Amino acid sequence: MQLDTFEVIGGQPLHGELLPQGAKNEALQVISAVLLTDDAVTISNVPNILDVNKLIELLHGLGVTVEQQSADTWRFCAGTIDISYLRSEAFMKDAQRLRGSVMLIGPLLARFGRATLPKPGGDKIGRRRLDTHFLGFQKLGAEFKYDDEKDIYYVQQPKEGLQGTYLHMDEISVTGTANVVMAAVLSKGKTTIYNAACEPYVQQLCRMLNRMGARISGIGSNLLEIEGVEHLGGTEHRCLPDMIEIGSFIGLAAMTQSDITIKNAGIPHLGIIPHTFERLGIRIDQKGDDLHIPAQERYEISTFIDGSILTIYDAPWPGFTPDLMSIVLVVATQARGSVLIHQKMFESRLFFVDKLIDMGAQIILCDPHRATVIGLDRRYPLRGIDMTSPDIRAGQALLIAALSAKGTSRIHNVHQIDRGYQYIDQRLNAIGAKITRV
Repeated sequence: MQLDTFEVIGGQPLHGELLPQGAKNEALQVISAVLLTDDAVTISNVPNILDVNKLIELLHGLGVTVEQQSADTWRFCAGTIDISYLRSEAFMKDAQRLRGSVMLIGPLLARFGRATLPKPGGDKIGRRRLDTHFLGFQKLGAEFKYDDEKDIYYVQQPKEGLQGTYLHMDEISVTGTANVVMAAVLSKGKTTIYNAACEPYVQQLCRMLNRMGARISGIGSNLLEIEGVEHLGGTEHRCLPDMIEIGSFIGLAAMTQSDITIKNAGIPHLGIIPHTFERLGIRIDQKGDDLHIPAQERYEISTFIDGSILTIYDAPWPGFTPDLMSIVLVVATQARGSVLIHQKMFESRLFFVDKLIDMGAQIILCDPHRATVIGLDRRYPLRGIDMTSPDIRAGQALLIAALSAKGTSRIHNVHQIDRGYQYIDQRLNAIGAKITRV
């Protein structure tokens, strides 16, 4: 029986070091890319979380040889693939539970000529359309069909194979960019992708593919050029630290008045994340590649130059990642001052604020995309309540709120948190938290 509830005793200051896990979003991309070669690919710093483990199980079902070499290192060899597994009941059942399963389509289409995928699930944070992926495949010449009765997608190469093309993406989609890149590397001729996502995770995928023999230029920009090759070989790859977990730890330290050092944070890849938390008044000291957040009795939200209320909004990289908007919102509840949180990309991601309001936070939900937070300046601590985690990021935000609250909280449905954060209860308990899984 799965223990799916956290019982959290709040108000405990934490002290110590936290080592961030490997990046979840990068791992889902680079693990899918092992399908592009029949040679061995070794990937390290892989996080031990539900979403990644489910993807590895899907690869094993396809016939990929999977070997765990250490706690965070896996060796994959896709020498022999059972493509018929894609139509099996087992694949359909497992793939539809995992949003990241969509990343399998590009590699399967490129190397094996076709792919099948049930409509994937994942977080309930609003519409997350897959049009960008399939429009990209169609531009490369693939034939696309959608069975609306069974909710199954089908893509197949034409007889002449995928052909390089010019592609102006209709949205800056990280997974869409990664999927089209993986399809294009084995296409014939040159593919140009404009309006490409340029997140560090896409950069990491492109560098890994280049080490495998791909010819991708423009890495780190929104204009990628790909010269198709006939064959890719094996490689070794190490995932970056997870920037979302790092941002969560910064927020945790501020909310709980804790002294925390985040080790090996991969600071050059964090972009605007530290600065955004500093605008909330949080002190962050850089020591080599470590981030030290000292215990702060209070922190004050800055304003714009003319004195107007600060607005924090999400945007494609190098803007502020939408995955940390829930954390920023929670942190602002105990700050001095007010802030407008504008979540542009997902219309249901702010709906968890009703739990924070029940805890005593002062939040005005303006509409599905905007919330105004009036900081309590620690005059009134949040109070522990019973609540349910609606998605990965909101779940972590609620955990941070519970750790800072007065009294005991119970968070149900914590498998949502486990999908993105490995051993989070054990790791936080090691530095002073009181979290029991029941």
